[in-house]
Amino acid sequence: MSLPTGLLFSESTLHTDAFAVLAAFVAINTVMYMALSVSKMLPKIYVSDWIKRANRRSQTRSIHPDPPKI
Repeated sequence: MSLPTGLLFSESTLHTDAFAVLAAFVAINTVMYMALSVSKMLPKIYVSDWIKRANRRSQTRSIHPDPPKI
């Protein structure tokens, strides 16, 4: 007893080069969509927060000052 292959398309259609290219495109597109979806869920990363520069203020000028350091 053999398993049925190609329920929607005939088996000869599944083994064509065009179908292989379409399957590869769909696979790559799915991986890219998943990567973009995961990157949208993660918080934003600002590289400028990691780099200390001379033009950064040493203390805030906000009307709500930072609490004193203990």
